[in-house]
Amino acid sequence: MASKSHGITIRVLVLVAVFIAHCNMLRAQDETIVFTPQWTAQAQFAGYYVAESKGFYREAGVKVRIEHPSVTQPAMSRLRNNQCQATTLQLCQALEIVDGGVPLVNILQTSMNNAMVIVSARGKNPLTQKGAKVGIWSVGFGQLAICMSIKDHLDYQWVRFAQNVNLFISGALDATLAMSYNEYYQLVQAGHKMTDKNVYRFCDHGYNVQEDGIYMTREYYDTHKEQARRFAQASRKGWEWAAAHPEEALDIVMQYVNKNRIATNRVMQRLMLKEVLRLQVDRESKKREFRLRTDMVRQASQLMVENKMLSREVVYGELVSEK
Repeated sequence: MASKSHGITIRVLVLVAVFIAHCNMLRAQDETIVFTPQWTAQAQFAGYYVAESKGFYREAGVKVRIEHPSVTQPAMSRLRNNQCQATTLQLCQALEIVDGGVPLVNILQTSMNNAMVIVSARGKNPLTQKGAKVGIWSVGFGQLAICMSIKDHLDYQWVRFAQNVNLFISGALDATLAMSYNEYYQLVQAGHKMTDKNVYRFCDHGYNVQEDGIYMTREYYDTHKEQARRFAQASRKGWEWAAAHPEEALDIVMQYVNKNRIATNRVMQRLMLKEVLRLQVDRESKKREFRLRTDMVRQASQLMVENKMLSREVVYGELVSEK
């Protein structure tokens, strides 16, 4: 009789455990992932806008709300303060943050190539301008350029700017950093002549390090793995749809741009989307791979350690979903 009672107790405990696990799963699925891209509304984030607008997140069974950062609340600050659960970061930024004591997980890598360039004034070669005043983003993104300046003994004087190229256009700078999908085209629209002589592309000079990927804190990821997987899967579907339907994706981008009152135009956003999609294609495989490359993590980490931007080497295993 005691044995039978013991068996019933075990079955009850198992059923309770299954019930609790099921409730936890339902609770997790019911939670909303607040996703904050690292910048204001623009075609750089087209795939996510598509995934939300076309219902891909809903179809994947995950609730997602896109909230852009502000000057007072940058994306990483929102992630640290639990105001969002996911954000986009460049690989070098992620390495700095992990080195600083905040474990992160890359759940989807979109960029396969580096977009950063140095554009020089007066037609000069940026590599001949030792000690030049060079514009750099006040919110970061310039880690590779700082490493290059140190490594090549260029001793650039970094001048921080917020979000446009006015300082450079006014003649206050000798050169400026720019993204090939963003400030580069702002300069083209402003009438600045671009040549192979006055534009230095990092990807062509041994610095082809991946940029944008989606990151979560490891603490959040570890308790929401299925949500994270579905979010990443639907986001990838959004980017694949954008690549197959660029003009329709641009229509969606402009809805977000207008909603957020961003000062831009459709021509600029079309150029941005085309370049962002190009940068998603791996140079070697010629495919849109959506993966973090171990060799690029190693290259970026070692370069940043050598130039004292990291206190230690951050390895690939620290950034991926399964350690």
